[in-house]
Amino acid sequence: MRGRLLVAGFATRHIAQSANRAGFEVCAVDHFCDQDLAWYTQDRERFDDLADLPAAIERICRRNRFDFFVPASGAEMIPPPAPLLGTPADTAARFLDKLETQRFFESLGVTVPRLLPDDEYPAMVKPRSGAGGWRNAVIRTGAEMESWKALYENPPYIRQEIIPGTAASVCCVTDGSRAVAIAINEQILRGQGESAFGFSGSITPSEHPRGREMADMAERIAAASGCRGTIGIDFVAGDDRVAAIEVNPRFQGTVDTVEMACHASLFCLHYDAVRGNLPACRPKPCEVAVRSILFADRDMTLKTDLRALKEYVADIPWPGTFFEKDQAVVSVYGQGPDRAAALAMLDKHISSVRQYMR
Repeated sequence: MRGRLLVAGFATRHIAQSANRAGFEVCAVDHFCDQDLAWYTQDRERFDDLADLPAAIERICRRNRFDFFVPASGAEMIPPPAPLLGTPADTAARFLDKLETQRFFESLGVTVPRLLPDDEYPAMVKPRSGAGGWRNAVIRTGAEMESWKALYENPPYIRQEIIPGTAASVCCVTDGSRAVAIAINEQILRGQGESAFGFSGSITPSEHPRGREMADMAERIAAASGCRGTIGIDFVAGDDRVAAIEVNPRFQGTVDTVEMACHASLFCLHYDAVRGNLPACRPKPCEVAVRSILFADRDMTLKTDLRALKEYVADIPWPGTFFEKDQAVVSVYGQGPDRAAALAMLDKHISSVRQYMR
């Protein structure tokens, strides 16, 4: 056993699983506490709203002593209750604000979408804070802008030019001043409704012809960011240019497909990077892996235990869990020697899972 660590944040299963497989004893504070999280952790504490997260961390710390603390999404700014294994809060804060991230990119001379004045349309509108892209929207008129502000209670936001292209990300590891790109990922977005730009899966590796350019840009960005461990750089990859969008100063939702495609432990790479040890070169993917998040198409109660499908699903709900329409239910995987084979396997697995969601 390499140490006892606490992972805390909105969703932690992917990190806990990677850390457990890397030989760590893991405890978690998590919003979902799905049943497969219990397979990889010694103790768990659930919370409802992010405002409740500090109290949940305090409760689990009363029961356990930890060697390390790993913040996931939502926990980046919480004072670490154990030695931090990740990006310090004062560094992470810069990248939790999309306007400050834009300024950071501009200071590096990195291509970014142009910020738009309030009267220019169409515009990609994003809250300055928040992860996952769930509230991002293409706004075409002043009336649509007012409706968006009313829907989300008028949060601070940025307006950017719309750059057509493929949503992508690069997973990097960094020691605070150097960085190595681990994998280039295609991001699967929801594609419809109010959450059209919400993250709903990934394909690793990306086959975009500008992949090497994204990896080079990501290493430059990560090395200058001051972050530590594994981080993600989001891009829009068009035919004529690649634009940097965000920096995620923590583990990303692409962990599963990166590990499956590269046959590597991302948590081991993270642990080593925080200690100043980076890979000598970029890993080469061994196969193609894809993850797709399935959402409820109506209000429903999942009656079946999906653990029987554990070979190709994750984030497995407890039987009897109620889901409102459009809530995430479960993650499904496919893999193969190439993209077509991986997607064909994914489709087969999705068909198997959906019969239990009727």
